[in-house]
Amino acid sequence: MNLTFLLLSLGGQGGQDKGISTVLMFAVIIVVFYFFMIRPQRKRQKEEKAFRDSLQKGQKIRTVGGLHGKVCEVKETTVVVEFANDVRIEVDKAAIVIHGSPNQEPAK
Repeated sequence: MNLTFLLLSLGGQGGQDKGISTVLMFAVIIVVFYFFMIRPQRKRQKEEKAFRDSLQKGQKIRTVGGLHGKVCEVKETTVVVEFANDVRIEVDKAAIVIHGSPNQEPAK
C-alpha cells in the first residue's frame, strides 16, 4: 500500500509525469504477479514433472481421483498401478499427484 502511495505521489501536476507514474505502477503490478503467481506455479510444475519421471516399481502413489495404489510397471507415458490384489489399471502419468515426499506412504 505504501509503495502504491509513493508511486502515485511521484506524479507531479504535469500530464507527462502522471503518465510515467502510471506506467511504473503497472510495471510493479506485473512484477508482483510474476513473483507471487507465475514463478511458484512453474516451480510446482517442474517438481511434478520430475516426480512423474522418477516413478519406480513398488512406489506408492495417489491418483487425481483419490485412488491409492502401488506402481507395478512404468511405461513411457503411462503407469500400471495395482489398487488391490490382482486389480491392475493402466493410468496416465499426468493423473498421478504429489503428496508429501515421493517415498511417503499415503495417509490412512
